[in-house]
Amino acid sequence: MTTIESQLDQATLVGLYRTAARIMAFDTTYRAQMMSGKFAGMYYSPRGQEFAAASVAAHLRPTDYVVTTYRGLHDQIAKGVPLRDLWAEYLGRAAGTCRGKGGPMHVTSPKHGLMVTTGVVGSGLPIANGLALAAKLRGTDQVAVVNFGDGASNIGAFHEALNLASLWNLPVIFVCQNNKWAEYTPLGGGTTVANIADRAVAYSMNGITANGNDPVELYEVAGVAIDRARSGDGPTLLEAVTYRFCGHYFGDQSEYIPAEELAAANAADPIPLFRQRLVDEFGVSGTELDDIDRAAQAEVDDAAEWAFDQPLPDPSELNTDVYAEEIAR
Repeated sequence: MTTIESQLDQATLVGLYRTAARIMAFDTTYRAQMMSGKFAGMYYSPRGQEFAAASVAAHLRPTDYVVTTYRGLHDQIAKGVPLRDLWAEYLGRAAGTCRGKGGPMHVTSPKHGLMVTTGVVGSGLPIANGLALAAKLRGTDQVAVVNFGDGASNIGAFHEALNLASLWNLPVIFVCQNNKWAEYTPLGGGTTVANIADRAVAYSMNGITANGNDPVELYEVAGVAIDRARSGDGPTLLEAVTYRFCGHYFGDQSEYIPAEELAAANAADPIPLFRQRLVDEFGVSGTELDDIDRAAQAEVDDAAEWAFDQPLPDPSELNTDVYAEEIAR
């Protein structure tokens, strides 16, 4: 992994913590309410991977594109989708980003640059290429970031997308959030390379592996990759090594993960570690961070309460967004 001497200002560092705190507050509250029986549904927690999203998205502009997966809450929040909008969509309410028809696995909010949340492993990579190609053809300096897991790097679409992005020199950053588990299969059970980023060399592409749980290191590395893409220097395969604290899906008890491995990962929880680092190394007051934590929880509680008061989609929505409107000739 890369080692970087950070020159980040305090405001940027605190901003990374604030984003992670909002993600964690949303995730823990959402899971707690599901466990209490307040609602039911499929959910894929990104707990433990907060900075893999926050440190990358901190470089993005509102007009830049993000594509993510069903485990995408952290990417959605980091890209700027309002928490009320997200809660409403997650609960299937008409006020959600997709009018309640997408749910947690299919959130889309183009006005915030969140173009696709896909439930199909690996399918987001060629979509990101299309977005990047459109930006290139229009002559803008927009970039596309696509987030995916380590398991997706074994899907054909991964190799096809990297090959085409390199061939066409597209402004796209492929961010592999390597959380060490592809559903129930450990990384070594399906992948022989030491690092996912090592696969970039096969496509004449810049590849780099970074500590996805170190927000400073990942911020610096992501900034270089995004600047390269924005300036026309082509794509990057960026591997952010992190860990999945919860099971593959809500309700999965993770019996297949060695207890000592999971315990070690939780002991190295990146949020409290970075919180202490902000105090010890960067002079941020604990009071300020306490205020951020309280504000994040208050925002999540407000969003949840508001979303539950919103109506369900009208039955007529069954017939919208299904077929293209016929154009009169």
